[in-house]
Amino acid sequence: MVPRKLTAMKSVLVAGLAACGTATFAQTSDDTVSEIATFFDSAYLIGGPEIVDCTLSGGTKTTCFSITVKADPQSYTPGPWCPANITDSAEAGGIWLRDGEVHDVDGAFIANLAEFYGDTDWQMFDPDTGDVRFTGSLEACEAAARPDVDPAYENYCVQCLPEYMPDDATVTYVIPLDPQTASLTQPTNFSGSGVAHNGIRLDGPAPIDAILAAHTIAPFDECGGHVNTHVGYHYHAVTDCLSPAPAIFGSVESTAAEQHGIQIGIAMDGYQIFSHLMADGSDPNDLDACNGHESDGAAYHYHAGAAGSNAILGCLAAEAGCALENKGAVCDASARPPRP
Repeated sequence: MVPRKLTAMKSVLVAGLAACGTATFAQTSDDTVSEIATFFDSAYLIGGPEIVDCTLSGGTKTTCFSITVKADPQSYTPGPWCPANITDSAEAGGIWLRDGEVHDVDGAFIANLAEFYGDTDWQMFDPDTGDVRFTGSLEACEAAARPDVDPAYENYCVQCLPEYMPDDATVTYVIPLDPQTASLTQPTNFSGSGVAHNGIRLDGPAPIDAILAAHTIAPFDECGGHVNTHVGYHYHAVTDCLSPAPAIFGSVESTAAEQHGIQIGIAMDGYQIFSHLMADGSDPNDLDACNGHESDGAAYHYHAGAAGSNAILGCLAAEAGCALENKGAVCDASARPPRP
Protein backbone atom coordinates (compact mmCIF):
# COMPACT_ATOMS: atom_id res chain seq x y z
CA MET A 1 0.00 0.00 0.00
CA VAL A 2 1.29 3.43 -0.92
CA PRO A 3 -0.12 6.56 0.75
CA ARG A 4 -2.22 8.87 -1.36
CA LYS A 5 -0.49 12.05 -2.36
CA LEU A 6 -1.26 14.91 -0.01
CA THR A 7 -3.64 17.50 -1.40
CA ALA A 8 -2.26 20.91 -2.33
CA MET A 9 -3.18 22.77 0.82
CA LYS A 10 -1.49 23.45 4.15
CA SER A 11 -0.43 19.92 5.09
CA VAL A 12 -0.17 19.16 8.77
CA LEU A 13 2.92 17.12 8.09
CA VAL A 14 4.99 19.77 6.35
CA ALA A 15 7.95 21.48 7.88
CA GLY A 16 6.33 24.84 7.21
CA LEU A 17 5.86 27.53 4.66
CA ALA A 18 8.88 27.73 2.41
CA ALA A 19 8.60 31.48 2.24
CA CYS A 20 8.97 32.02 5.99
CA GLY A 21 11.15 29.02 6.80
CA THR A 22 9.24 28.02 9.93
CA ALA A 23 6.64 25.34 10.59
CA THR A 24 3.01 26.32 10.83
CA PHE A 25 -0.26 24.43 11.06
CA ALA A 26 -2.78 27.27 10.82
CA GLN A 27 -5.74 25.10 9.88
CA THR A 28 -9.03 24.10 11.32
CA SER A 29 -8.92 21.06 13.57
CA ASP A 30 -10.95 19.03 11.08
CA ASP A 31 -8.55 19.80 8.23
CA THR A 32 -5.58 18.93 10.41
CA VAL A 33 -6.97 15.57 11.47
CA SER A 34 -8.00 14.74 7.91
CA GLU A 35 -4.57 15.46 6.48
CA ILE A 36 -2.75 13.51 9.19
CA ALA A 37 -5.01 10.54 8.44
CA THR A 38 -4.20 10.91 4.75
CA PHE A 39 -0.45 10.91 5.37
CA PHE A 40 -0.68 7.78 7.53
CA ASP A 41 -3.04 6.08 5.12
CA SER A 42 -0.80 3.00 4.87
CA ALA A 43 -0.30 2.62 8.64
CA TYR A 44 -2.13 0.11 10.83
CA LEU A 45 -4.02 2.81 12.76
CA ILE A 46 -5.65 1.73 16.01
CA GLY A 47 -6.63 5.17 17.29
CA GLY A 48 -6.59 8.77 16.14
CA PRO A 49 -5.42 10.93 14.70
CA GLU A 50 -6.55 13.48 17.23
CA ILE A 51 -5.36 16.83 18.51
CA VAL A 52 -4.14 16.76 22.11
CA ASP A 53 -2.32 18.90 24.66
CA CYS A 54 1.26 17.84 25.30
CA THR A 55 4.44 18.77 27.16
CA LEU A 56 7.59 18.47 25.10
CA SER A 57 11.08 17.41 26.13
CA GLY A 58 12.13 20.98 26.94
CA GLY A 59 9.05 21.63 29.05
CA THR A 60 7.09 23.58 26.44
CA LYS A 61 3.35 23.03 26.71
CA THR A 62 1.78 23.04 23.27
CA THR A 63 -0.58 21.24 20.90
CA CYS A 64 0.29 17.91 19.33
CA PHE A 65 -1.29 15.32 17.12
CA SER A 66 -1.63 11.81 18.45
CA ILE A 67 -1.87 8.52 16.57
CA THR A 68 -1.94 5.00 17.98
CA VAL A 69 -0.57 2.34 15.68
CA LYS A 70 0.27 -1.33 15.57
CA ALA A 71 3.86 -1.89 14.45
CA ASP A 72 2.83 -3.98 11.47
CA PRO A 73 3.77 -2.77 7.97
CA GLN A 74 0.91 -3.44 5.59
CA SER A 75 2.91 -3.56 2.34
CA TYR A 76 5.34 -6.36 3.21
CA THR A 77 6.06 -9.08 5.77
CA PRO A 78 9.03 -8.28 8.05
CA GLY A 79 12.09 -10.56 8.01
CA PRO A 80 14.01 -12.72 7.50
CA TRP A 81 16.86 -12.00 9.91
CA CYS A 82 19.09 -14.99 10.70
CA PRO A 83 20.03 -17.69 8.17
CA ALA A 84 19.62 -21.27 9.39
CA ASN A 85 22.83 -22.68 7.92
CA ILE A 86 26.15 -21.34 6.64
CA THR A 87 25.22 -22.57 3.16
CA ASP A 88 22.17 -20.26 3.02
CA SER A 89 22.03 -17.43 0.49
CA ALA A 90 21.29 -13.77 1.20
CA GLU A 91 17.55 -14.38 0.74
CA ALA A 92 17.56 -16.37 4.01
CA GLY A 93 18.92 -13.55 6.16
CA GLY A 94 18.84 -9.82 6.70
CA ILE A 95 21.48 -7.11 6.76
CA TRP A 96 24.10 -5.82 9.19
CA LEU A 97 25.86 -2.47 9.45
CA ARG A 98 29.55 -1.76 9.89
CA ASP A 99 31.58 1.39 9.24
CA GLY A 100 28.83 2.94 7.15
CA GLU A 101 28.41 -0.12 4.94
CA VAL A 102 25.49 -2.55 4.61
CA HIS A 103 26.39 -6.25 4.60
CA ASP A 104 24.16 -9.19 3.70
CA VAL A 105 23.73 -11.62 6.60
CA ASP A 106 23.94 -14.82 4.57
CA GLY A 107 25.50 -18.10 5.64
CA ALA A 108 28.94 -17.05 4.44
CA PHE A 109 28.75 -13.87 6.55
CA ILE A 110 28.04 -15.94 9.67
CA ALA A 111 30.86 -18.36 8.83
CA ASN A 112 33.29 -15.46 8.33
CA LEU A 113 32.56 -13.44 11.49
CA ALA A 114 35.89 -14.28 13.14
CA GLU A 115 37.77 -12.82 10.19
CA PHE A 116 35.26 -9.99 9.68
CA TYR A 117 35.85 -8.70 13.22
CA GLY A 118 39.40 -10.00 13.69
CA ASP A 119 38.37 -12.00 16.76
CA THR A 120 38.66 -15.78 16.98
CA ASP A 121 36.03 -15.95 19.76
CA TRP A 122 33.32 -15.65 17.11
CA GLN A 123 31.74 -19.08 16.52
CA MET A 124 28.03 -18.73 15.72
CA PHE A 125 27.53 -22.05 13.97
CA ASP A 126 28.01 -25.75 14.56
CA PRO A 127 31.26 -26.67 12.74
CA ASP A 128 29.99 -30.20 12.08
CA THR A 129 26.59 -29.37 10.58
CA GLY A 130 26.95 -25.72 9.61
CA ASP A 131 23.73 -24.93 11.50
CA VAL A 132 23.57 -21.35 12.77
CA ARG A 133 22.76 -20.74 16.43
CA PHE A 134 19.88 -18.30 16.59
CA THR A 135 17.20 -17.36 19.10
CA GLY A 136 14.12 -19.38 18.21
CA SER A 137 11.71 -18.54 21.01
CA LEU A 138 10.34 -15.60 22.97
CA GLU A 139 12.34 -16.64 26.02
CA ALA A 140 15.58 -16.80 24.03
CA CYS A 141 14.81 -13.46 22.38
CA GLU A 142 14.27 -11.74 25.73
CA ALA A 143 17.44 -13.27 27.20
CA ALA A 144 19.61 -12.26 24.25
CA ALA A 145 18.10 -8.93 23.15
CA ARG A 146 19.06 -6.95 26.25
CA PRO A 147 22.13 -4.91 27.27
CA ASP A 148 23.36 -7.64 29.62
CA VAL A 149 23.09 -10.60 27.28
CA ASP A 150 22.48 -13.90 29.06
CA PRO A 151 25.81 -15.79 28.78
CA ALA A 152 23.87 -18.80 27.44
CA TYR A 153 23.17 -16.79 24.27
CA GLU A 154 26.61 -15.43 23.51
CA ASN A 155 27.61 -16.24 19.94
CA TYR A 156 23.98 -16.30 18.82
CA CYS A 157 22.25 -14.61 15.94
CA VAL A 158 19.49 -12.70 17.72
CA GLN A 159 16.09 -12.48 16.11
CA CYS A 160 12.81 -11.59 17.78
CA LEU A 161 9.73 -12.34 15.69
CA PRO A 162 6.67 -10.08 15.33
CA GLU A 163 4.45 -12.88 16.64
CA TYR A 164 6.19 -12.61 20.02
CA MET A 165 4.36 -9.33 20.57
CA PRO A 166 0.97 -9.37 22.34
CA ASP A 167 -1.97 -9.00 19.96
CA ASP A 168 -2.96 -5.72 21.61
CA ALA A 169 0.56 -4.18 21.58
CA THR A 170 0.47 -0.62 20.24
CA VAL A 171 2.54 2.56 20.29
CA THR A 172 1.07 6.05 20.56
CA TYR A 173 3.06 8.85 18.93
CA VAL A 174 2.44 12.37 20.20
CA ILE A 175 4.18 14.92 17.96
CA PRO A 176 4.01 18.74 18.05
CA LEU A 177 2.05 20.43 15.30
CA ASP A 178 4.47 23.35 15.43
CA PRO A 179 8.15 22.49 16.13
CA GLN A 180 9.46 24.28 19.21
CA THR A 181 13.11 25.24 18.81
CA ALA A 182 15.34 23.87 21.56
CA SER A 183 18.37 25.64 23.06
CA LEU A 184 20.25 22.36 22.73
CA THR A 185 19.72 19.55 20.25
CA GLN A 186 17.74 16.60 21.60
CA PRO A 187 18.91 12.97 21.57
CA THR A 188 16.94 10.32 19.69
CA ASN A 189 17.38 7.56 22.27
CA PHE A 190 14.22 8.47 24.20
CA SER A 191 11.33 8.48 21.74
CA GLY A 192 13.27 7.57 18.62
CA SER A 193 13.83 9.74 15.56
CA GLY A 194 10.24 9.76 14.36
CA VAL A 195 7.55 7.69 12.70
CA ALA A 196 7.38 6.61 9.06
CA HIS A 197 4.32 7.14 6.89
CA ASN A 198 3.49 3.43 7.34
CA GLY A 199 3.32 3.81 11.12
CA ILE A 200 6.66 2.12 11.87
CA ARG A 201 9.02 3.74 14.37
CA LEU A 202 12.13 5.39 12.93
CA ASP A 203 14.38 4.64 15.87
CA GLY A 204 17.61 6.04 17.19
CA PRO A 205 20.90 4.20 16.62
CA ALA A 206 21.02 0.50 17.44
CA PRO A 207 23.44 -0.25 20.35
CA ILE A 208 25.78 -2.14 18.05
CA ASP A 209 28.81 -1.98 20.38
CA ALA A 210 26.83 -3.60 23.20
CA ILE A 211 25.51 -6.26 20.83
CA LEU A 212 28.97 -7.12 19.53
CA ALA A 213 30.47 -7.23 23.03
CA ALA A 214 28.58 -10.49 23.65
CA HIS A 215 29.59 -11.90 20.26
CA THR A 216 26.02 -11.57 19.05
CA ILE A 217 24.49 -9.83 16.09
CA ALA A 218 20.88 -8.71 15.79
CA PRO A 219 20.33 -8.34 12.04
CA PHE A 220 17.86 -5.99 10.39
CA ASP A 221 15.68 -7.14 7.52
CA GLU A 222 16.07 -5.71 4.03
CA CYS A 223 13.87 -2.77 5.06
CA GLY A 224 16.20 -1.89 7.94
CA GLY A 225 13.92 -3.21 10.67
CA HIS A 226 13.92 -5.71 13.48
CA VAL A 227 11.81 -6.44 16.56
CA ASN A 228 12.18 -5.89 20.27
CA THR A 229 9.51 -6.80 22.78
CA HIS A 230 8.99 -3.19 23.92
CA VAL A 231 7.99 -1.38 20.72
CA GLY A 232 7.76 -4.29 18.29
CA TYR A 233 9.00 -3.92 14.73
CA HIS A 234 11.00 -0.73 14.13
CA TYR A 235 13.62 0.72 11.77
CA HIS A 236 17.29 1.49 12.42
CA ALA A 237 18.01 2.10 8.74
CA VAL A 238 16.01 3.54 5.87
CA THR A 239 16.25 1.53 2.67
CA ASP A 240 14.05 1.67 -0.43
CA CYS A 241 11.00 0.19 1.33
CA LEU A 242 9.59 3.66 2.11
CA SER A 243 8.47 5.40 -1.06
CA PRO A 244 5.44 7.66 -0.66
CA ALA A 245 4.53 10.44 -3.08
CA PRO A 246 6.59 13.66 -2.88
CA ALA A 247 5.82 15.84 0.11
CA ILE A 248 4.37 19.33 -0.19
CA PHE A 249 5.87 22.41 1.42
CA GLY A 250 3.31 25.07 2.32
CA SER A 251 -0.05 25.57 0.69
CA VAL A 252 1.02 24.65 -2.83
CA GLU A 253 3.45 22.14 -4.30
CA SER A 254 6.75 23.82 -5.03
CA THR A 255 9.78 23.07 -7.16
CA ALA A 256 11.93 23.50 -4.06
CA ALA A 257 10.08 20.72 -2.27
CA GLU A 258 10.28 18.36 -5.23
CA GLN A 259 14.06 18.75 -5.36
CA HIS A 260 14.44 17.29 -1.87
CA GLY A 261 13.16 13.84 -2.75
CA ILE A 262 10.35 12.06 -0.96
CA GLN A 263 9.00 12.52 2.51
CA ILE A 264 9.27 9.23 4.38
CA GLY A 265 8.03 10.33 7.78
CA ILE A 266 7.71 12.94 10.48
CA ALA A 267 10.30 13.49 13.23
CA MET A 268 9.43 13.45 16.91
CA ASP A 269 9.95 17.22 16.97
CA GLY A 270 7.46 17.83 14.14
CA TYR A 271 9.84 18.44 11.25
CA GLN A 272 9.66 16.43 8.03
CA ILE A 273 12.02 13.55 7.34
CA PHE A 274 12.95 13.11 3.69
CA SER A 275 14.78 10.29 1.93
CA HIS A 276 18.56 10.20 2.17
CA LEU A 277 19.12 11.40 -1.39
CA MET A 278 17.75 14.39 -3.24
CA ALA A 279 15.32 13.83 -6.10
CA ASP A 280 18.17 13.84 -8.64
CA GLY A 281 20.08 11.15 -6.72
CA SER A 282 22.67 13.51 -5.25
CA ASP A 283 23.60 13.85 -1.59
CA PRO A 284 21.99 16.82 0.19
CA ASN A 285 24.34 19.70 0.97
CA ASP A 286 25.04 21.52 4.23
CA LEU A 287 23.33 19.09 6.60
CA ASP A 288 23.78 19.91 10.27
CA ALA A 289 24.60 17.41 13.03
CA CYS A 290 20.97 16.30 13.14
CA ASN A 291 20.87 15.62 9.35
CA GLY A 292 18.75 18.74 8.79
CA HIS A 293 19.00 21.81 6.64
CA GLU A 294 17.07 24.74 5.22
CA SER A 295 17.96 25.38 1.60
CA ASP A 296 16.76 26.02 -1.94
CA GLY A 297 13.73 27.91 -0.68
CA ALA A 298 12.58 24.96 1.45
CA ALA A 299 11.95 25.23 5.17
CA TYR A 300 14.00 23.27 7.69
CA HIS A 301 13.68 19.49 7.32
CA TYR A 302 15.74 16.34 7.76
CA HIS A 303 17.24 13.81 5.36
CA ALA A 304 17.53 10.25 6.66
CA GLY A 305 21.08 9.03 7.10
CA ALA A 306 22.53 6.52 4.65
CA ALA A 307 21.34 2.98 5.34
CA GLY A 308 24.74 1.89 6.68
CA SER A 309 25.14 4.82 9.05
CA ASN A 310 23.07 3.45 11.97
CA ALA A 311 21.69 6.97 12.37
CA ILE A 312 18.40 7.83 10.71
CA LEU A 313 18.81 11.22 12.38
CA GLY A 314 21.84 12.47 14.28
CA CYS A 315 19.68 14.31 16.80
CA LEU A 316 16.52 16.42 16.96
CA ALA A 317 16.77 20.17 16.37
CA ALA A 318 13.60 20.98 18.30
CA GLU A 319 11.83 19.70 21.42
CA ALA A 320 10.61 16.12 21.12
CA GLY A 321 7.17 14.70 21.75
CA CYS A 322 6.41 11.23 23.09
CA ALA A 323 6.29 7.62 21.96
CA LEU A 324 4.03 5.94 24.51
CA GLU A 325 3.61 2.20 24.97
CA ASN A 326 0.50 2.69 27.11
CA LYS A 327 -2.54 3.78 25.11
CA GLY A 328 -4.26 6.78 26.65
CA ALA A 329 -1.20 8.01 28.55
CA VAL A 330 -0.60 11.76 28.63
CA CYS A 331 2.52 13.04 26.88
CA ASP A 332 4.97 14.77 29.21
CA ALA A 333 8.33 14.27 27.55
CA SER A 334 10.02 16.53 30.10
CA ALA A 335 9.27 14.17 33.00
CA ARG A 336 10.78 10.96 31.64
CA PRO A 337 14.46 9.98 31.70
CA PRO A 338 16.19 9.13 28.43
CA ARG A 339 15.68 5.58 27.27
CA PRO A 340 18.91 3.57 27.45
